[in-house]
Amino acid sequence: MAENKMFCFQCQETAKGTGCTIQGVCGKKADTARWQDLIVGVSRGIATIAHTLRTAGIETEQKVGDYLTEALFITITNANFDNQAILNKVDEGVAIKRELITLAKANNVALPPYQEVQWGGEKADYEAEGNRQNILRTENEDIRSLKELTILGLKGMAAYYEHAAHLSHRDPKLIAFLEKALAVVTNPEADMDTLLALVLETGEKGVAAMALLDGANTSAYGNPEVTKVNIGVGTNPGILISGHDLKDIEQLLIQTEGTGIDIYTHGEMLPAHYYPHLKKYKHLVANYGNAWWQQKEEFAKFNGPIVFTTNCIVPPRPGANYADRVFTTNAAGYPGWKHIKADANGVKDFSEVIAIAKTCQAPEALEQGHIVGGFAHGQVFALADQVVEAVKTGAIRKFIVMSGCDGRQKDRSYYTEFAEQLPHDTVILTSGCAKFRYNKLQLGDINGIPRVLDAGQCNDSYSWAVVALKLKEIFGANDINDLPIEFNIAWYEQKAVIVLLALLSLGIKNIHIGPTLPAFVSPNVLKVLVETFGLGGNTTVEEDLKKMVG
Repeated sequence: MAENKMFCFQCQETAKGTGCTIQGVCGKKADTARWQDLIVGVSRGIATIAHTLRTAGIETEQKVGDYLTEALFITITNANFDNQAILNKVDEGVAIKRELITLAKANNVALPPYQEVQWGGEKADYEAEGNRQNILRTENEDIRSLKELTILGLKGMAAYYEHAAHLSHRDPKLIAFLEKALAVVTNPEADMDTLLALVLETGEKGVAAMALLDGANTSAYGNPEVTKVNIGVGTNPGILISGHDLKDIEQLLIQTEGTGIDIYTHGEMLPAHYYPHLKKYKHLVANYGNAWWQQKEEFAKFNGPIVFTTNCIVPPRPGANYADRVFTTNAAGYPGWKHIKADANGVKDFSEVIAIAKTCQAPEALEQGHIVGGFAHGQVFALADQVVEAVKTGAIRKFIVMSGCDGRQKDRSYYTEFAEQLPHDTVILTSGCAKFRYNKLQLGDINGIPRVLDAGQCNDSYSWAVVALKLKEIFGANDINDLPIEFNIAWYEQKAVIVLLALLSLGIKNIHIGPTLPAFVSPNVLKVLVETFGLGGNTTVEEDLKKMVG
């Protein structure tokens, strides 16, 4: 601990597969890691008190739940590198904690002695308290593993919840669980059985969070439709919008309508093209580029301003030609980039972004052509008869769920090779940025059904759970694991963690995750997951094809 400037092992690319101790592979500096540890500690303290009050029959204000979800979202990999923004959020949390303590005293509610962050929030205490919050303070590696698995799942759940909240969809039960889970993790007396049960409950609530967001998105923008998306460029100047928050792109589309500016999606914003109420805007012209990790090269050629609505920021190279025209909003942040806040009514002013765009050249083309997506559960159900017939006749032998994240490591070429080598009677079900490894391959179709069905963002992995349950019903299967569906999931950050826990909570077994297993899962905890759920890692393309397809 003494020689470590920091410690973080929450993402798949963590240093040496064990943990970043000097600087994050993501670009996160040691002091930023310290402040993120601190904001998690503040959140644990708030949640512990709020849960204690709730147990005593005293409800807290909505701002408590909103704070917890945004604070946890800020700490997701590649979301926020801005120390001052993080410390401002710490101050906000300390103020909320003081209010809750006052509320507890007024109602004679005794608070547990292990509530986190005992200090008062003075600036001089930041560094010492940030260090004390380090993950390694929990010495027992199995206890630490289960606690971190829960916290990382909660981070992913918080991200999905915040997107839904931006569309005025909230669920007090999910906030109550978030508070309870953080309180249990904070309790130094929590044992292995309690924590293992909490991990599985986190997955169960993850399903509910994804269902909440699915309902928020579809009620606001309609059910995704099969859509051919342009991947070329036009002649007008453009604004590139990245991330996951659909309300942000809606507001940007409204404010740019009739201005002569085209809007391009990037990365996880690609599925915006699938929603009827968004694709009606004629100046939503194309998707630009590929997965998040290629942005340094691709952004340099875009020419116009870029808006990050969530995570997946890659720190730009010194002197990058786009560094002075990048904006962030929501939980995202980067030092020197302008941050756009919503007003009291949730409205964001993109006028500065628009003004810059008007002075820029049109984007430089990276590629030409189209890709097809929009196969969320509603659209798949519309094709149900066609799909069932293809399965019954043997035209489709297996569905392979290849959802999840993409990343920089060379061994992720495994997923491209796996997709290329799959037999022609198999269909890939995908969501998340993992699809950029194979969504431009010419894999053909089966009786008119494309062999790559893209449901959308990482949270739209929920669609494949819904589809699997529907197929179980249609085929009268006794168990979801009896269906011709295999799961080969790529992970990178914490939203993929909650997706994995959600799938486990549904009883889905024999999931393969890769390209490496999580560093935060201890050998003993991994053994439990393997024995209970058949969870496994990747081997070679050839061996895994034999296991999954035969």
